[in-house]
This record gives sequence, C-alpha cells and structure tokens, in this order.
Amino acid sequence: MPNMTGGGATVAALLAHGVDTLYALPGVQSDHLFNAIFDANGAMKVIHTRHEQGAAYMALGAAIATGKPSAYCVVPGPGFLNSTAALCTAQALNAPVLAVSSQIPLGAIGKGHGVLHEIPDQMAIMRQLTKWAGRADKPADAPGVIAQAMQAMNSGRRGPAGIELPADMLKSSADVTPVAPLAIDAPPAALPADLEKAADLLAKAERPLLFVGGGARHAGAEIKALADLTGACIVGHRQGRGILDARHPLSITMAEAYPLWKDCDLVVSIGSRVSIPLTVWGTDDAMKLVRIDLDEREMARYRKPDALVIADAKQATAALVEQLQGKPFDTKKRIENSLRHRAEFAKKVSGLEPQLSYLRVLREVLGEDGVLIDDLTQVGYVSRIAYPVYKPRTFLNSGYMGTLGWGVATALGVKHAVGDTPVVVISGDGGFMYNVQELATAVRHRIPAVFVCFNDSAFGNVRRMQKELHGNRVIGSDLLNPDFLKLADAYGMTGYRVRSPEELRPVLAKALAAGEPVLIEVPIGEVPSPWSFIEAPRVRG
Repeated sequence: MPNMTGGGATVAALLAHGVDTLYALPGVQSDHLFNAIFDANGAMKVIHTRHEQGAAYMALGAAIATGKPSAYCVVPGPGFLNSTAALCTAQALNAPVLAVSSQIPLGAIGKGHGVLHEIPDQMAIMRQLTKWAGRADKPADAPGVIAQAMQAMNSGRRGPAGIELPADMLKSSADVTPVAPLAIDAPPAALPADLEKAADLLAKAERPLLFVGGGARHAGAEIKALADLTGACIVGHRQGRGILDARHPLSITMAEAYPLWKDCDLVVSIGSRVSIPLTVWGTDDAMKLVRIDLDEREMARYRKPDALVIADAKQATAALVEQLQGKPFDTKKRIENSLRHRAEFAKKVSGLEPQLSYLRVLREVLGEDGVLIDDLTQVGYVSRIAYPVYKPRTFLNSGYMGTLGWGVATALGVKHAVGDTPVVVISGDGGFMYNVQELATAVRHRIPAVFVCFNDSAFGNVRRMQKELHGNRVIGSDLLNPDFLKLADAYGMTGYRVRSPEELRPVLAKALAAGEPVLIEVPIGEVPSPWSFIEAPRVRG
C-alpha cells in the first residue's frame, strides 16, 4: 500500500483505467491534483482551455469521435456549472465522459459558510446529469470511486459519470490500495422467443422501415447484412448516420423516411429512440413496432412494442439475420423502390441552395474518413438531411440537446483524439462566438482543426422564426461581429474569406493540408428554409 496524496492516488487511478489525457482548467481547489500530474513526469497530458465549457466539450468530442472514455477537470461551483452544457450533451449522446470536479474542503460541504466556489449540493446536480456520481472523501477512496465511475460509464447503455474531489483530500496523504478496473457488465443475451417474434413480424411486413441510432454504431456489418437480406430501408438519424453507408441503395435519412411513414406497416428500431417518428409523425394499430435495445427503459417509452429484444445491437441483429435466412423477401423490388424514392426526394430538396453546394464541397474535400461536426447553423440543418455519411462517428451533432455553440471546442477534442483524420466544424457566427476563445487553445496546443463560420450577422434561425412564425417581430437576433480575418490573425492562425462553394473548395483543401488550425469565414445571406423537411407534421394516428 503506497503512501500518496489524494491527488497522486487520483492520477494513478485514472492512468490505470487508460485515461492519460485531461482536458482541464486548474484552480485553487485542484492545486494538489495538478501537482500530482506534474510529478507524474508526462504520464498524464493536460490540454488546458480558456473556459470550463471548452474543457468539457473537448472531452465530449474525444469521446464521441472514438467511443472511448475521456475526462475533463474543473474547479467546483461556477467552474463545474460552466461545464454542464457539455455534460448534459454527453448524457443526450450516451457519451462516456468523466467529469472530474474538485470540491471545497470536506468539512465545509453543505454548511453554507460562503466558502470560495461553494454552491448548494453540487453532487445533486452532478447526479442528475450522469449515470453515476460519487465523491472521494479521503485518498484511499480515490481508486475505488474512479473504478466505479468507469464501470458505470462503460456498462450497458453508456453515458457520463462524475466524481468530486475535496481540496483537503487532494492535499492529504495516506496509504492507498490500488483498485483494478472493474468488470464491465455483460449485455443481456437476446431471448430466442423474442428474436423469433421479431423475425416473424419482419418476414410478414410489406413496407418495413428500420431505424438505427447511436446504440448500433458498432453493428454496421450486421445491419448491412439485414438490409441486403430483407431489402428494408435503413434510416439513420443523428448518431445513426453512417452506420449504413449513404451510398448503399437502402440507406436513407430521417427526412427521406417521412413520406414512407404513412404507409409503413412495421418499424424496427435498433439502438435508437425513434422519438420524432413515434411522438410527432404518429402511430396507429396498423403499424407494428419491434425494439432492439440494451436499455429496458426505452422499450415502452412512447408506445408498447409488439416485440422487444433486450440485447446488444450487434449480437441481436446477427441473430435476427440468421433467423430470417430463407425467407422470401422481394429484395430487388425494394431496392428499386428505394432508389426511385431517393431520387424523388433529391428533386424536392434541390432548391436548398447554396447550402447543398457547400455540403457537396465539404463532402468531396473531406474524403472518406473526414469528420464533419454540425453546430447549429443554416448549412448544418441541411446537412442532417442531405450530407452523405459513409461511416459511423464521422458526422457529429449534439443530438436532441441542440447545444448551440458546442462546435468549436468539440472539434478540438475530436481532432486531438483522431490524429491525422481531417476534421471540419461548420458553425454560424452566433454559435461560433460562444467558444471563440478556444481558438487560443487550438493554437497553443497545435490542434489543426478547420473552422468554417457561415456569417449572416444574426442568430439566423431565430430571426427566421421571428419573421415567419411571429409576425415579423424581429428582436434580439441581430449580431455585431468582429472582422473574422483580423480575429484569426490576432490568435496567430490563418484566416480566409470565401463567398461561394467554388471558392471554398481550394481554400478548404489548402486548410486541411496546412497542419495547423485554420478559420474560414463564409459571408452568407438569408437562405431557403429546410424546416419543412426536418419538422414534418403528424401523418397518422
């Protein structure tokens, strides 16, 4: 049992669990944690940001780009609260992010003495935004608390966890027993009777739709096999984009699925909430529902399924394919119908210019493996329905949380984690300025992400709603921006201004090849609205 400080015990435990990078802002309550990191002689890397939100978003970006646990560290109270926009986004995205927050001295917690950075019951807030949260009250607790947090993050439906480290615990010394990583809970095995019922419904369906989400990102080969066998369209939304390559004839987006919903007789969800179709588009008795999910709580969240399979998506889909072998599917006809439907949809959205042309340039220049991060912007909204995604984890967005301004810092975490893979984030000028200070982090740590800022001098979507839905009551949505090229220069990075997709192509290629962070401003006026394709009305039930 080595004698070490609480800070040393924490660092040793994180390293033992494979966490060797901490996105962080130091502060007085975490001094002794950073002393221990310094004394670890480079074993733990610190990427320090200019704001706690930036640190947390960087950890989130690393986690969603790789699927591996990532960690950030902040001071308590306002520091922790600053990070919670990213933490609740991690919760929405089922991302394995570890929030490490220092804490006021143990004896002062809950006393209301007005200690620096004290807030009432920080742990209660942390618990609401994570799968598991705990506090290490003494150095000997640190290894066990971290082991439990990592086990919770990686077991079952993944998600964030949080730990608190009181300042005096980090400073004090004691004998500490290391705790080996705890076993990850094995996913439940699909029950044969459940699989048989699901297979029977799929075999009998005439117009099935299969929805895949973030819980199926590791099951791409099995889902492709299911599509190839049955001829059913595979609908990828948000975290499900790219599970089936967009170039596959049966791969469609949520917007492409909407016209098919009214006649659909079977919905199969695999690792997906299917929340928008089930709650907005509507259901009725003529539509059967099969759910495949790790999380039993999801099974009847919107309506009771006709068949449920509680299992890992990869294992369950493989078993489903095996069950369906030899069934008489008219796959050729279904593929022809899908290709015809996709062509018709492409005509319907062809007026969304210049957004579509900008997205074509991004797709072509980024290449097969390049990662596009969608902040909330006019071009980004169209990307949800028209940007071809070839592989999972290469089109990243904030999911149902809709976290405006997440893009800049998240892109830094993504790029830091994926190395040589090209990374581009598209932001509007409104969202871009939320975390513009992290350009300093990009330059300081030499993280060569490319930031494309579409500048309409407004919170463009808010302004659109004010005009179209609220009788032209335009208020609080106009923006005064800096000169973005001078801003880039002030941060010591290269900046470009382009005014068309044709101008963007060579500049983007040059930026990605530069090996340094680059800002590209794209002045853009009001553009056609994609919202009739994204927020479609109820069609049944």
